[in-house]
Parts: sequence; structure tokens; C-alpha cells
Amino acid sequence: MHVNARKIAFSGIMLALSVICIVLSGVLKFNTLFLLGIAAFSVGIVIREFGMKFGAAYLIAAVFLGFMLAPNKLYCITFAAMGIYVFADELLWPVIQKLSVKIRINVSVSMWIGKFVIFNVMYIPMLFAFPKLLFAGDLSREMIWIAFFAGQIILVIYDKAYDYFQKYIWSKYRKILDVH
Repeated sequence: MHVNARKIAFSGIMLALSVICIVLSGVLKFNTLFLLGIAAFSVGIVIREFGMKFGAAYLIAAVFLGFMLAPNKLYCITFAAMGIYVFADELLWPVIQKLSVKIRINVSVSMWIGKFVIFNVMYIPMLFAFPKLLFAGDLSREMIWIAFFAGQIILVIYDKAYDYFQKYIWSKYRKILDVH
């Protein structure tokens, strides 16, 4: 069996940084979503560098270690959802690309439809069935609907931040780190 030591070492460092962000999200309350988002971005880095299978293993390891080490387990659920979103987003891109060649669909519109579907498949059940996973205290129906629409806006912001991170920040540092 061939083992790529560079791949394992880089992923281990990324995993450590990801878990540190998850743990810090429970300590630094004012930066919770930012730190969890950064931790989830690492899933996309590993996927783009080493492929979907390795990325899936990385996501599972990050969620497992997060649950083992983080004091606030609810933040691990949030990280898992963000990581699954990034994983599904990376999985969606080649599918949409192939479909655009076969049936001539608009790639950008199809990607956004797919992103909203992926997000809402996770978000709606949590929001309506388990609102305590997302919010402290009880919420009225009106507040839940406001949270629903706010979640859609947050999705667009998160996705734009992820795209910016991959396109400008990670592409710059991957050259410096010489990952491959």
C-alpha cells in the first residue's frame, strides 16, 4: 500500500488547526460562527488537494475529534453541518459541469439551486424540529420564519466567503506551502 507522507502530514496539520478552531469557538463566544466556518473551510482545502474520498475521511475525523475534544458539543454539530455543506458543494460542482455539457443548463443558476437545496435539507429540519440546536430559549413562529430567511442570507454570505477563500487566499498559500 502506497502512503503519501506529505498528504498525511498536511492533512494532520489541517485537522489540528480545524479542531483548535472548534475548541476555540466554545471559548471565544464572540467568534463562534467565524471559527466554525474557518474550520469547515479546511474540509474544502483537503478535498481540492486530495480528492473526495480523502476529504470525506478528513471530515469524519474532524467531527470525531471535535466531539472528543470540544467542550461544547452543539458547536460540533454546527461544524459538522458546515463541513457537510462544503463537502456537498465540492461534490456538486463536477455533477453540474457534466450536466451543463449534456443538457445545456446554466451552471451558475444550477449551482445556486443546488446550494440552496443542500443547505435547506439540513437547515429546515434543525430550525423547525430542533430549534434549540441553533438558538437558546424558546422562539415564536414568527421568529423561526425570520431565522429561516436570515439563514438564506447567511448561506449566501458563507458561500461567497468560502469561494473567496478558495480563490484568493488558499490559492496564494498553497503555492507557498507547496502542498503537492
